Amino acid sequence: MRKSFLAILILAALSCEKKQDKSPVVSTDNLKRSNERTDTKPEAFSKEVALKKTNDELLQTLKVGYYDVFANYIHPEKGVRFSMYAFVNRNEDKHFSKTDLEKYLPTKTIFTWGSRDGSGEIYKATLEQYLKNWVFKKDFTKSEYAFDKFLGNGNSLNNLKEIYPNTNFTENYIPGSEKYSGMDWNALRFVFEEFEGKYYVIAVINDEWTI
Repeated sequence: MRKSFLAILILAALSCEKKQDKSPVVSTDNLKRSNERTDTKPEAFSKEVALKKTNDELLQTLKVGYYDVFANYIHPEKGVRFSMYAFVNRNEDKHFSKTDLEKYLPTKTIFTWGSRDGSGEIYKATLEQYLKNWVFKKDFTKSEYAFDKFLGNGNSLNNLKEIYPNTNFTENYIPGSEKYSGMDWNALRFVFEEFEGKYYVIAVINDEWTI
């Protein structure tokens, strides 16, 4: 009887192990819609750990569409800049303060975000549409993660370090498929600065292969 019981336990353990997803996935189970952001004070964590935590929280808000929660991570003084591609253009990229982002989120106001690579078509969308369809065009909660390191490298100019010197950034990278020889990769980067003991995002940069 005892041997039979042990055998059942072993089989149950093996069954659970097979069902486990070994790919890194950012969980959204514990995300709650709130006006409060999760505390990521530097003294509570190392910088790298704190920014990984903040990076994952940002991905969670984007995945479930809690853009009002996303707003709580915007730098209180510098706001946030959105870049469609790796090249950051201070004159053309859209920039929002936390107040402006909260103001325009529920509206149908159309913004011009930049030119699509290849076609040159001007990309126009509401703020909510841009966050949903461009910033989070792929499920980056299932991406590869890097701290202060570029995983996605295309043929477009990447000037992040020149525009944001002495800052830290995270990258969420989804490799391309065999079908397109890996050229359909996508990356989402967050640039951070510390303010009054917390880390805030000052730039959201998408990157992909460009012509």
